[in-house]
Amino acid sequence: MLEVLLITSSDGDRWGVPKGLVEPDMTPAESAANEAWEEAGVRGRVSRAAVGRFEYSKWGGKCDVEVFTMHVEEVLDEWPESAVRRRKWLPVGDAAERASLEELAELIEELPRFVA
Repeated sequence: MLEVLLITSSDGDRWGVPKGLVEPDMTPAESAANEAWEEAGVRGRVSRAAVGRFEYSKWGGKCDVEVFTMHVEEVLDEWPESAVRRRKWLPVGDAAERASLEELAELIEELPRFVA
């Protein structure tokens, strides 16, 4: 069964997916893998292409987020942000309901089309 890993925001109020800035020396997919390790404590194979995108407000502006899938191969007990984030594995429908951003919830609902 396909599951989605959601994490809390650093203040613990919202549920979403790991995200961050694309590092200058990394591709977007490599940056996604790095954020998954830092924020969620998981490692694995990231899709080469984004499966979708959404925008959200932050720092007084709009952030454009590209979403990549990951086949998780390792789940760590401790990771860089484990003291400030919680994580939860959920079936697709439950993850979409819990996601704090509607645009993210819509992408989560579409995940079965991208993952075989």
